[in-house]
Amino acid sequence: MKYRKKPVVIEAFRWTIDKVPDWFKDNRHITIYTSTGAACIPTLEGEMTAQIGDWIIQGVQGEIYPCKPDIFEKTYEEATDATD
Repeated sequence: MKYRKKPVVIEAFRWTIDKVPDWFKDNRHITIYTSTGAACIPTLEGEMTAQIGDWIIQGVQGEIYPCKPDIFEKTYEEATDATD
């Protein structure tokens, strides 16, 4: 059998260190290394690292994880008509 992902609306932003949303800034478990620009994010799969230019996603249950730009482009599109 084949399955398709259900359409869901997520929050996301491009990692630049400078401008981050409150839901990211308020997470005390994330470590930011200003010397390299990396952000270490604890996830259910273990610690993941976001580099400058990666996307950082807040999932449907509030989980936070990084996503490489090429995967983000293939997986997500802007939700211009979303009410959430």
